[in-house]
Amino acid sequence: MRVIALLILIVPGLFGVYGIKLLRDSFFLKTSAPFTWIDSVAAASMLQGTFGLLLAMGGIGFVAGYIFNRDKKTGKVQRIDS
Repeated sequence: MRVIALLILIVPGLFGVYGIKLLRDSFFLKTSAPFTWIDSVAAASMLQGTFGLLLAMGGIGFVAGYIFNRDKKTGKVQRIDS
């Protein structure tokens, strides 16, 4: 069971890492493998950056949500009343 739980956390984490790599490459105007079919460097960089942002936010958000729910179950999260 622990191996399955570890895989559930590692796969979205790797997506987040790949998204950060795509963001970095688009910042320096380098097109990666799936986006080399686009002729315009600016359009490829914009599409690559958008896809990288979605992957990074999704991967980091999944791992953060998992940690938040785990801490909420064990009572480590404080409730803030406003």
